[in-house]
Amino acid sequence: MYPTALRLAVWPRTGAAWGLGLLAGMAGQLQQPALWSPWVYGAFVLLALILYARVATKKIAFRGRQVLAAVSGLALGWGLTGLRALLFVSQALAPALEGRDVLVTGVVVDLPQATESGLRFRLRVDSGDQAALLDGRPVTLPRLIDVGWYTSGFNAQAQLPELQRPPPALQAGQRWRLTLRLKAPHGSMNPHGFDYELYLWTQGVQATGYVRATASSPAPQLLGSTWLAPVAQLREWVRDRITAQVSDPRSAGLLAALVVGDQRAIDRSDWDVFRATGISHLVSISGLHITMFAWAATWCVRRGWRLSARLCQRWPAPEAAWSVGLLLAVAYAVFSGWGVPAQRTCLMLALVVGLRLQGARWPWPWVALGAAVGVLLWDPWALLQPGFWLSFVAVMLLFAAESATNSGAVSAGNTRAVGTFDSKFSGLASSGLRSVSALWREQWVITLALAPLVLLWFGQVSLVGLLANAVAIPWVTLVVTPLGLLGVMWPALWTAATGAIVLLYAAMDALAALPFASLSLPLPPVVPGILATLGAALLVMPVPRALRALGLVPVVALLLWRPPVPQAGEFSLLAADVGQGNAVLVQTTNHALLFDAGPRYSLESDAGNRVLLPLLKALDVQLDTVVLSHRDTDHVGGAPAVLMMQPQAALLSSLEPQHALQQLRESRRCEAGMHWQWDGVDFEVLHPRAEDYDTQPPPKANALSCVLRISNGRQTALLPGDIEAAQELRLLADPAVLPRLRADVLLVPHHGSKTSSTEAFLQAVQPRHALVQAGYRNRYGHPAAGVVERYAGQRINLVMSPRCGAAQWLSVEPQNVACLREDERKYWHHDVP
Repeated sequence: MYPTALRLAVWPRTGAAWGLGLLAGMAGQLQQPALWSPWVYGAFVLLALILYARVATKKIAFRGRQVLAAVSGLALGWGLTGLRALLFVSQALAPALEGRDVLVTGVVVDLPQATESGLRFRLRVDSGDQAALLDGRPVTLPRLIDVGWYTSGFNAQAQLPELQRPPPALQAGQRWRLTLRLKAPHGSMNPHGFDYELYLWTQGVQATGYVRATASSPAPQLLGSTWLAPVAQLREWVRDRITAQVSDPRSAGLLAALVVGDQRAIDRSDWDVFRATGISHLVSISGLHITMFAWAATWCVRRGWRLSARLCQRWPAPEAAWSVGLLLAVAYAVFSGWGVPAQRTCLMLALVVGLRLQGARWPWPWVALGAAVGVLLWDPWALLQPGFWLSFVAVMLLFAAESATNSGAVSAGNTRAVGTFDSKFSGLASSGLRSVSALWREQWVITLALAPLVLLWFGQVSLVGLLANAVAIPWVTLVVTPLGLLGVMWPALWTAATGAIVLLYAAMDALAALPFASLSLPLPPVVPGILATLGAALLVMPVPRALRALGLVPVVALLLWRPPVPQAGEFSLLAADVGQGNAVLVQTTNHALLFDAGPRYSLESDAGNRVLLPLLKALDVQLDTVVLSHRDTDHVGGAPAVLMMQPQAALLSSLEPQHALQQLRESRRCEAGMHWQWDGVDFEVLHPRAEDYDTQPPPKANALSCVLRISNGRQTALLPGDIEAAQELRLLADPAVLPRLRADVLLVPHHGSKTSSTEAFLQAVQPRHALVQAGYRNRYGHPAAGVVERYAGQRINLVMSPRCGAAQWLSVEPQNVACLREDERKYWHHDVP
């Protein structure tokens, strides 16, 4: 009935070995700190082809055939992924173009995102010699650039020193000529933090920048509208209609996420509610939504097809319905942004539809493996995304848990591999009405078995997730999403969807407000997390109870695991990578102190929410004291978020009584002579003096910076804030302070400004290591070249956060500073010059 070339044969067992080898090869390549020569990767691909040809043409024993197939897959996965990475790297932004103003012509290809500080959008640079000009000369740029266009005269993240022309109402598909100041993708590197550079890599973005719309720059020019981004234009049109139709911002944001995949429309506080209740998977365009859409489309096509005898004669109604349903599901996935969960589900749908059309039967592990191979051939870096593992582990657990009662094969009558892929309810979509007890059991299996994996990725698992999903899954799947999609044709239905969303939010807000709503634990190492996941999987398997009990051991071990802390009499420093600002976490055996809280990046973002709170949560740290050296925003910008989430922490600072933070937490003045001891470690304030606060006229904020000395009698750390030369000389002139300035590690004063780090001060401190916390390509030029030379002249190891990432120093190993960017380097990370 079908051409031989289109037939989907049963995957032989050697094919499964080849697929597993391919996944292993890709996973191995993703661990490389640097890329190899293209000849090496080419040799891997050639070896793979030779081995596979031998497997296909030679009579080899079954076991040997499997081994050769697995090695062939491994070599192919490693080689292809490496070659793709090399090709991508070859198109990176030239270092000579960083910080330069380039006149760029390009098309807006994604949904522009309005923020309080301006607009964010993605620009696809035109081809041709005139697409990018530097001083009138053509230059080559990466194809995709993430661009910010800010409204204010100064934005802390973009560091704009001049007044800006306000951005217009940008639309997808528009072609603009803009002056951009560019830089390579560079993000913070912190323990368990978000890998911004990996995110941009997976998005195909190799440069970021902001619009130079100052009076001295050429005015931005709109060159017209195009149809070069039709999907983005359609998505933007629908999103704008939702915003105009729905007055409630929370409902509009959720509808935009469900209909067009714009998850950034959801407020951060609402994401907190979704995480606490365990329903975050419902908010993204996941397998649940794609499967439901495919099922509904298949049902409608089948009913309509059967009305025509001629159509049924040319193509049987079931086969036409499956094929058209698949095409419509792919179209919906593309319309919603073509995210990785949607890609996974479309590949699984394609596999199952192909199996149905051929009448073939595959064991469910082969179906899952085939979908995984397809996804990773499309995007190998999906292996590094939590959604990939959560989805595939979920479907495999469900099938394995039910294998005792089902045949375990996917055929024309069994399509649950698709339905369960990203959802705990989607089996209902493909197999019709099922018992409530069966659905409840599936929900329980997934919740329990995935809990260790969720803790491994996020450090938080919902304890009310079972109940929340029992309510939210059918409500979102059968009510909210259909109303949202139908509203594209009849916008009045969005009003009904808003009512359904309000009820959903009311239920989820109530569950999230419960004191036991979620369990937060420190992020564990990978190996204990994997072992606990296997143990949890064993707990839900249809095996003897004695064997199931063995699964409790790694699960309990994961729950009891805690990050290591310094021994009694020792302490550690972690200089977080917060950009242009200070934030240092000091820990002893039973206590923790945060010295400064980093900068405020923009009106809606700061180091507290973005870096410090996730860091404290991942390390299971409860702060005893927050020290804010002075009032500058690069030191207190993240403080409101930290103080709100750490209500037990005392505040010590040089802030004036009328400062806004005093309303959030009353502060004690830091004054020279203050002293306390934690776990055998002494903490002492060396500056400012009590009378400095009463000086008239009031001194600059930097002059009042708190200087903190930490020592266990053997090693010492000195944290001086933003003191300048005058304060350094004053400390040197005090005979009681001078002997205590000697330190093993120094936080470089004022980020390496030329107004600090005098020769005499460095000679008195004599640090082995000096830590500079400064932003990459910051507009202040920190650390100043003269200061760098001064440290080098005294043979002090200068550790700069743009190159190091988060820096950790331990009093038990005073000779070493661990740099996260070096220790966990991968080839997609920015190689800072």
